[in-house]
Amino acid sequence: MNSKKIIIKNISEHLRILKKDKFKMVEKIKIFSNQIIKCFENDGKILIFGNGGSAADAQHFATELTVRMKKNRMALPALSLANDVSALTAIGNDLGFKKIFKRQLEALSKNNDLIVPISTSGNSSNILEALKFSKNKKLKTFGIFGNYGGKAKKLCEDHYIVSSNNPSRVQEIHIIFWQTACEIVENYYASRKV
Repeated sequence: MNSKKIIIKNISEHLRILKKDKFKMVEKIKIFSNQIIKCFENDGKILIFGNGGSAADAQHFATELTVRMKKNRMALPALSLANDVSALTAIGNDLGFKKIFKRQLEALSKNNDLIVPISTSGNSSNILEALKFSKNKKLKTFGIFGNYGGKAKKLCEDHYIVSSNNPSRVQEIHIIFWQTACEIVENYYASRKV
């Protein structure tokens, strides 16, 4: 397949998913942004995690909240559990890779926090372990998934699932989803004094 056909195919697939998911996405973004605001209003923090590209998304998502997008406002407490190389490698070495997020949740999570796993498959063992821990501790969870939610879907209180199992398209839609939620949250806090 030549490059022009690849480009047109990928853009067309992206637009098809957005069109198909549009109304579901609108409703889920409203729910998710309200959950984030409620978490912050109750002195909670957002704990976000994922693997590979989803780890990069977790880092980016957390940064949008702690720093800013477009408007000056208070810093908001969000943390990516995929950032600390020392913790990730120590946990992976000492306890096993499937515990890299669970162990950090054991150390950092509190009752008013919102746990946000991001996964294109919904089947990664380290995501599932973290969600099982969250469920046992009755922590609030909102998953951002692809691939029909995989096994993770059943372990989350709520979720948004992209209607695709193509990791590239799923990640693209994920970014639109959480970036829009961040903008809504930012607008809510921008009216307050910094």
